[in-house]
Amino acid sequence: MPVGLLRLPPRIKVLEAAGAVADGRVEPGDGCARVRSSMGDRVYTVCVDVARGLAYSDDNGTVYRGYVGYPIIALLMVKGVLPFDERVAEALKGIPWRRLNERYRRYAVVERVVKGIAASRGVKPQEIDEFVEKVMKALSRLRLRRAQAPLQP
Repeated sequence: MPVGLLRLPPRIKVLEAAGAVADGRVEPGDGCARVRSSMGDRVYTVCVDVARGLAYSDDNGTVYRGYVGYPIIALLMVKGVLPFDERVAEALKGIPWRRLNERYRRYAVVERVVKGIAASRGVKPQEIDEFVEKVMKALSRLRLRRAQAPLQP
């Protein structure tokens, strides 16, 4: 069932995940969760079995690019597996991620814009960088492999 090791995501996906948690867009269920997109028009199915090192998500980053997508990161934050910073997350609340990604087409540019928004809400770029580093380190230790289908509890 596992396909292969998922790569670490672009840094911006950690911020997108924290924003999803702050927005209340992560709906855990029995075994799997539903994560709504920032525009509300897409719903991703996400399942993670940390003990077995398996993750499933039908988001584009996970399926087509082979990295741990933001819905997986968001679920792991909700479950307490990955670090979560309430202050940073609140500063990322309500950000239209897809609109920004489509407008700027470069994650580095989107990250700068998002840091500017967060700074206007009282969170310094350095705090965001420290949070992203903590999450990326924890994520790298998990070494998740992609499952082809939703996991059964």
